[in-house]
Amino acid sequence: MSDSSSLPPVRLHSEAQLARDALAAPLLSRAARLARWAGPGTRVDAGGELVEEQLPEAAGVLGLSGDDAAALTGEAWRVAVDTGLVEVVDEEEGTVTQGEDLALLTSGGPQDVLGIWLGALDVVLADATVPDLGDLVDALGDEEEIDLSSLDWDPEAESEFLDGVLGNLYLLTVGEDALGGVAVPLPALAASMILPDDMGEPTDDVLEQVSDAMMRLDGQFRLLEPVGLVDYQPVDEALMADGVEEPAPVDDMDVSRYGVVRLTPLGLYGLRARLIEAGFAAPAVGELTDKGADTLLDGTAGFPPTAAQAEIEQWLARREPLAAAQELLFAARGADAGAPLRRLHCQQALALVGTEAEPALREVLDDAELGGLARVWLSERGAADVPPPSEAMVFWLTIDTVAAQLAAEGNSDELQALVEGLARQHSGFFDTAWRVEHPAAPDVLEAMGRLHPDKKVAKEARKAAFKARSHQGA
Repeated sequence: MSDSSSLPPVRLHSEAQLARDALAAPLLSRAARLARWAGPGTRVDAGGELVEEQLPEAAGVLGLSGDDAAALTGEAWRVAVDTGLVEVVDEEEGTVTQGEDLALLTSGGPQDVLGIWLGALDVVLADATVPDLGDLVDALGDEEEIDLSSLDWDPEAESEFLDGVLGNLYLLTVGEDALGGVAVPLPALAASMILPDDMGEPTDDVLEQVSDAMMRLDGQFRLLEPVGLVDYQPVDEALMADGVEEPAPVDDMDVSRYGVVRLTPLGLYGLRARLIEAGFAAPAVGELTDKGADTLLDGTAGFPPTAAQAEIEQWLARREPLAAAQELLFAARGADAGAPLRRLHCQQALALVGTEAEPALREVLDDAELGGLARVWLSERGAADVPPPSEAMVFWLTIDTVAAQLAAEGNSDELQALVEGLARQHSGFFDTAWRVEHPAAPDVLEAMGRLHPDKKVAKEARKAAFKARSHQGA
């Protein structure tokens, strides 16, 4: 996936709802509570961490106890400092004060809250790529400096690996057009980073790499869940205790024991923000509502059906039906390569407009490019006095429709069925089709020759395509 890649559109919750989710995330909530607790008597060390003797009191403020209390408290404090909820006043004295950004959590707008949450996410993602404390202690040398070479740890590679995993999780979520997230088994996510696309049966070495990746991801997702990025069901501790090394097969009924992760709506927002910052085109449904109809029709050309309809519905909601229909029809005109698909999306958009738009459709009944779709729209709504189309208009609309389907889906099964139906229902179809004054006629006829299973019909289509090219060239 290159930086210039355009990702599938994502449907996001409202900023207000996302801000509420951010405030409810356990880690940010703890960081805010510690920031409010911090006062003149609070002390930090040279690195900005709470001094050890104050950790028990801070943990008590958070209601934490047990073996993990100090670690969880320390993490919340780091987030508070790194996001500006707490500011270090004097590094030598180790004094702190509440940061200016703390007030934004209660008096700021949704974007203010989300900005602070994104900062917290950065902190946790950085922590997730660091070896665990036990490994770091083991790596301390005689001079109490960490020997990175003994850890087999490459910070840049670890960061790239986690970014790649989260990128795949994002793609799986938006690819399914799922606002509530998609549950992804941890073995499948780990395999997506290890297995080559063209690999058949994985070797033992590859399976061991997948198993190692699963264990890394298990620890990382445990860290990422409290910030609200994911919902995570960890790997069953019993499996690790039993020394299970191979990931479960994808059809295992109890695959959830090997870990299942789901990107939350807040996580979807956060990863999209990071992807945009990294230079990716990551569209979101609703971004085109204030744009013109030409931008809408071109912009939704690559959207999945559900996302395209959601975008169009939001665009229409901000306009009067008649004015919207007029703008859509004007934008649908054209003889360029993208025009057939624009007209297809125009037709889909007009299907969502009520009868108030009828005057706009009647205005284009005599238009060579729009008259056909106007008649379809009016007839579907039982409008009176709809003139029948001429044969030339019928054939032009047919070529335009197939051209749009080719652009949208390529050589799909649905398009093949359409091609077979056209050739079967219209005797002498190809004798007329090559004369149609449509710029896509040669390509459409060539595609029909490629798609039709009957060799005789396919040959007729190819001959018609040759005639169409000669006709348009002349």
